[in-house]
Amino acid sequence: MRLGAKGGAERGQRDAFTHLMQNLSAGSVWWEAGIEPSIPYESFRKSVRLSTHESLAPQVDRMKKGEPDVLWPGTCQIYAATAGTATGRPRHVPVTEAMLDHFKRTHLDSLLWYTSRAASTSVFRGRHMALAGPVALSRIPESEPFEAYSGELSAIVALNVPRWAERSYSEPGAEIANIADWQEKIAAIAERAPTVDISLLSGIPRWVLTFVDAMRARGAASLRDVWPHLECYVHGGVPLGPFHDELRTALGAGVTFHEVYVAAEAFVAAQDAEAADGLRLMTGAGVFFEFLPMSEFEEARLEDLGQKAVPLAGVRAGVDYALVLTTPGGLARCVIGDVVRFVTTEPPRIVHVGRTNLRLCAFGENVSERDVTDALVALCRRNGWNIVNFHVAPLFSDPTIRMMRGRHEWWVELRAGTALTPTGPIMAPELDAELMRINRDYAAKRREGVLEYPYVRLVMPGVFKHWMRYHGKWGGNNKMPRCCSDRAIADELGGALQFAKD
Repeated sequence: MRLGAKGGAERGQRDAFTHLMQNLSAGSVWWEAGIEPSIPYESFRKSVRLSTHESLAPQVDRMKKGEPDVLWPGTCQIYAATAGTATGRPRHVPVTEAMLDHFKRTHLDSLLWYTSRAASTSVFRGRHMALAGPVALSRIPESEPFEAYSGELSAIVALNVPRWAERSYSEPGAEIANIADWQEKIAAIAERAPTVDISLLSGIPRWVLTFVDAMRARGAASLRDVWPHLECYVHGGVPLGPFHDELRTALGAGVTFHEVYVAAEAFVAAQDAEAADGLRLMTGAGVFFEFLPMSEFEEARLEDLGQKAVPLAGVRAGVDYALVLTTPGGLARCVIGDVVRFVTTEPPRIVHVGRTNLRLCAFGENVSERDVTDALVALCRRNGWNIVNFHVAPLFSDPTIRMMRGRHEWWVELRAGTALTPTGPIMAPELDAELMRINRDYAAKRREGVLEYPYVRLVMPGVFKHWMRYHGKWGGNNKMPRCCSDRAIADELGGALQFAKD
């Protein structure tokens, strides 16, 4: 299959592919895999197997020790540490100079897309506040005597903004940004907030709401009361649905939401139109995209599925794909674990569906994070309930307690003070109906009698907070896994529930 000619997006992908092959071929790993400077796409597709972070870990370890020309020309000193939402184990992703240039360019492009939507550049007249993790980088001990460092991607980008941009725009300042304790950091930002003029705020929704609570304790009804020129909220990383209405009130009237899709591996997409239209793929920023249909996805034999992945020219709207990236960070055909769905192909706009290994499929139901999120959001929006956090896991049949069929177990925390707070048995039938409407596979399993209707646990405040604190995931860019096909998290939540009771 040739790359095609769908206008600017395809030209951008063609240019990215050509530039990447010229550089990847200088890396010993990819040269041995068959990449040559002028390799055509079809030869690349046939000779280079799909990879994962796990399969590339030995090569990344070599890079961290200072070995040159492994996955990319030269040496690499900086590594982005992933949040480890899916696996529980953070990974180190190389951030070469070329990769850093990609992130700088795409962050600016994303802001320009926002100004185009807003038909105004006024967002640049105020300062930009990021609610993120510490901006300091940590030395990687196993790299010695070579000096290699790791940190959150947001920290790496923040440390490499131009001096003029840091002086004119960046908040909350290096001293506060480097506070590791999340509660202490929120308190320090709240203390500083009235002294600065913020026009743009970014951060994961849950942590923004935590900050808003701190400001309300100081008498502010919304953030627009503190920052009259606040006009843009940049969000990404988790579906906004559970928090949309609450955030709208918390931020204040007149604030525009701007969604981005940024991974440690690449800046993938950003909003350039209405939210319902999806996010525009960053096709002209040096990253080459491929897409593996989830109908073909088998984690145990990914290396053999390279011929099933297609370039941008081969995608179809409405189909779920595992995202495959080739990047200026030295990754080639890397399956990063994200699942996307195209809303349109011209222009290419996507929605993030979930993670390849954070799906409910213990009973063949094939339910994604987006499915469970949309179902719960629809139910709560109808009833005026505000979601704090939730997780869904399989609950397997157990004849000893006369439970002959499996079901889904929902752990749900609603914000205290929610009007007409429900009980689990009241929520279960409505959640069941929503999932049956959203997901055909789930509906089929319910009709076939494979699955019983769900079991819903409404948990007391603090259960999810305790779980995330225990796992070192409270604050910053950390996210709560919404669902998975085992009970590892659910059983730990049970322990957290007992802890909260005690």
